[in-house]
Amino acid sequence: MNRARVLSHLLSRAPPGTPLAAARTFLYGGTRGKASAPPPPTALAAEPFLNGSSSNYVEEMYTAWLQDPKSVHQSWDTFFRNASAGAAPGTAYTAPPSLAEPTPHHVPLSSIAPAMSTSPMVGDVQISDKVIDDHLAVQGIIRAYQARGHLVAALDPLGIDREALKDRPPTTLPSRTVVRSYVDAFGEEDMERSFKLPMSTYVGGKERQLPLKEIIQRLENAYCRSIGVEFMFINSLEQCNWIRQKFEAPGVMTMDSMEKRLLLARLTRSHGFEAFLARKFSSEKRFGLEGCEILIPAMKQVIDRSTSLGVESFVMGMPHRGRLNVLANVCRKPLEHIFTQFAGLESADEGSGDVKYHLGTYQERLNRVTNKNIRLAIVANPSHLEACDPVVQGKTRAEQFYHGDSEGKKVLSILLHGDAAFSGQGIVYETFHLSELPEYTTHGTIHIVVNNQIGFTTDPRMSRSSPYCTDVARVVNAPIFHVNADDPEAVMHVCNVAADWRSTFHKDVVIDLVCYRRNGHNEIDEPMFTQPLMYTRIRKLKPVIELYGDKLINEEVVTPEEVKEVKDKYEKILETAFSVAKQQTQVFNKHWIDSPWSGFFEGKDPLKISPTGVHEDTLKHIGKKFSSAPPNASDFVIHRGIQRILNSRMDMVESRTADWALGEAMAFGSLLKEGTHVRLSGQDVERGTFSHRHHVLHHQKVDKSQYNALANLYRDQAPYTVCNSSLSEYAVLGFELGFSMTNPNALVIWEAQFGDFNNTAQCIIDQFMSSGQSKWIRQSGLVLLLPHGMEGMGPEHSSARLERFLQMTSDDPDVLPPFSDDFAIRQLSDINWIVANCSTPASYFHILRRQIALPFRKPLIIMTPKSLLRLPEARSSFDEMIEGTEFQRMYPEAGPASNNPASVKRLIFCSGRVYYDLIQARKEAGLEEKIAIARVEQIAPFPYDLVMKECAKYADAELVWSQEEHKNMGAWSYIQPRISTALNHERHISYAGRPVSASPATGNKKTHIRESKQLLEDSLAL
Repeated sequence: MNRARVLSHLLSRAPPGTPLAAARTFLYGGTRGKASAPPPPTALAAEPFLNGSSSNYVEEMYTAWLQDPKSVHQSWDTFFRNASAGAAPGTAYTAPPSLAEPTPHHVPLSSIAPAMSTSPMVGDVQISDKVIDDHLAVQGIIRAYQARGHLVAALDPLGIDREALKDRPPTTLPSRTVVRSYVDAFGEEDMERSFKLPMSTYVGGKERQLPLKEIIQRLENAYCRSIGVEFMFINSLEQCNWIRQKFEAPGVMTMDSMEKRLLLARLTRSHGFEAFLARKFSSEKRFGLEGCEILIPAMKQVIDRSTSLGVESFVMGMPHRGRLNVLANVCRKPLEHIFTQFAGLESADEGSGDVKYHLGTYQERLNRVTNKNIRLAIVANPSHLEACDPVVQGKTRAEQFYHGDSEGKKVLSILLHGDAAFSGQGIVYETFHLSELPEYTTHGTIHIVVNNQIGFTTDPRMSRSSPYCTDVARVVNAPIFHVNADDPEAVMHVCNVAADWRSTFHKDVVIDLVCYRRNGHNEIDEPMFTQPLMYTRIRKLKPVIELYGDKLINEEVVTPEEVKEVKDKYEKILETAFSVAKQQTQVFNKHWIDSPWSGFFEGKDPLKISPTGVHEDTLKHIGKKFSSAPPNASDFVIHRGIQRILNSRMDMVESRTADWALGEAMAFGSLLKEGTHVRLSGQDVERGTFSHRHHVLHHQKVDKSQYNALANLYRDQAPYTVCNSSLSEYAVLGFELGFSMTNPNALVIWEAQFGDFNNTAQCIIDQFMSSGQSKWIRQSGLVLLLPHGMEGMGPEHSSARLERFLQMTSDDPDVLPPFSDDFAIRQLSDINWIVANCSTPASYFHILRRQIALPFRKPLIIMTPKSLLRLPEARSSFDEMIEGTEFQRMYPEAGPASNNPASVKRLIFCSGRVYYDLIQARKEAGLEEKIAIARVEQIAPFPYDLVMKECAKYADAELVWSQEEHKNMGAWSYIQPRISTALNHERHISYAGRPVSASPATGNKKTHIRESKQLLEDSLAL
């Protein structure tokens, strides 16, 4: 029957109406025809391989096929099968695969139809639009899982927010949430059909094709179980394929028994530590890790993997939840140090201290898994949960810089976050945007989110607008790995992938540990008040240590006795440390230093300052280099305006004077010559907000061709870094603070575009800079340059809020410090920071160099000028900067009034730019012999000795404080009680300046002029 059917099919290839004899000729003889395009309109052309075939050959093929289909070429097999199945004329023949390259815009059918190559079902598949559409639908399903599988992954241990797929039968069609309309092409009957796997997936391993059921099952295992992966938004094919392979390849999550036992031991320690604290200190706040105990094994896995990849130092930042556990079990902080923090003991050393769950530490220890020594630092952090993020990044960048780690292979930052803070606090976004900037990148940070699915008492639906708390990370193309924290082995796999990603691509990556918070916000808080349903579920859940222990027992990896032995062993360690802690009578704040400066304080006189003046030859050399075009680069085209500035600078050098920009350059250059690294950072600092600095010259004809004179002063100088920052104050100031914490022998400077812009970085200023040494025994020599001055520029471009910095100083206005030969430096040592309002380039030069000359480090806040940058009177002679000179805390009156003090009717104290207005007005009024003017350069600590000396010189003069700021702003409220204390309240000082105001400055030019005129009249009125 089949023979007749096939022969009939062959005869049907003859043109209609062909006589029998002609048909016989067609079938058994004739000449070979050649295929052409377009094909002839006859049916014969549809079967080109029949043309010219002899009857014997056809018969032999068919007879052989009947005996064994595999004995003939696949094209004959296909034809005979299709013809026997009753295929319509012209559809039975299929051309064999071609080895030729496909033409443009064409894809070989064999690449999408496995039926054309190796499938035993070849003859049953119709090569039709449906076959192509089905293969395209399979590709769509694969891509859908990669892009949206996380939406239905079983991430939530509580089962509240995600559809769990763990128990779904393998033959069930996938969720439409993931595959959308792609699933419409298939039914249950299609599950066993095989499809060729595209290059965009690795689920097949070494297999090139799989049944649809198996494809879906493997994709669900990869993307819809305990791990949800977000990565398809990344615009790098290489990176996407890398991630696909890490999660899709068969067997990627396999752990051997030793790895499982190690994981169980670490989980036991994490759980045991919290349980021990809960028993011993039941009424104490500790912000424990219950509900996310897997964090400790996760961090240790990241550290182990990264260490094996070459990382030697880890800089970490985190909020308070779980901090004590991390200190104990990740950093291996001595347990007795932690336990004594609960005892309420007196401190044996300096500092006011901080609550235990804000403290940082620094540890060096052996990593027992890799047998390598590592350094671990956790940066201290206030209750402002994400505030330490940029600080960690700055500290990390500094470590990389000073270790020559230009690719970030040796130093790694790890940031821990809470879910509500990660999505809610803008500093996270600002910090992410530093990650790829050349002078701020740390070459990839590993972020770990402890996703409690609640913020204090606020549900996620009330605390963020994004689907995930981690969506902020998408802005920098960071892959996001969501993982169920109650699946420890899935967490370990994600940690390995994250560490490998960072090592491979040097970019940020996020691990989202979806967990829960077993207790309230703290241990004495009642969460049932606000989340009754959630906590009803939580109280029914077994801790993860029990879940995983039971799993390993069932797998016969461990025995119940071994589980108990591991637990009892750690319990004994805790009890021993607790006994030691009970014997302590004091605590030491120095045990919690997160950035120790090895060798910096040793061998130094704590009250001796090095000279700040330099040799005149050094000043001239720096000045000339700074005023010159690039050497040996005659083709470097400089802007004509810049050339005029360089010429003007050269003229000043020749005349032995310096303006503000030249004085700054000489301070920087002399420090660089001495081996001190200088880093200047901020918005537009390379040019300067007011176009005065121009440290980076730009070739006017060649893009990216630049010249930095200060980086090329001497062959053996220290490096000079000047870098424009992102338009951020909070993150960039935090970054520079972290940078300054790493190396005390570096001058690190942050300049605000305008002084009052520092208010968006107020958290760093308040929580870290002003109080950091007191709370955490952490010194920093960070310098803030804040342009300040009432010059008619409106409310937001006038005041740097001098009063705020002065209010936060730690000196007592009612106590006169004891006088001695080292009075000035002792003041600096005792205060929390230094606040200055310099009025000359020489003063600025010396105070910058003094930051490095001091035997300790203090933050320095400088109110920098605007109009004084170009004021001819505000220039300094080299004589004020050469050897033997030093910073002048106060400039006394040096004019005619000083020659006859008895005739002086008024002694005016002032600070900053207003001095030049006062001396001009005094001159115009002819009062130079009757009014003395002293300007205070260093406002805090207050120069009591110099003020008292000046007041004593003009014993009969009326005392006035004159300032350009409003009365409730500026320095008035700071200096008034201190002058009274200095004079033993025997003389009164009055105020001359603008009246109180809610706004820092007027926006009306006419009003500004009127206020300035009135200020001068009040100051000089006798």
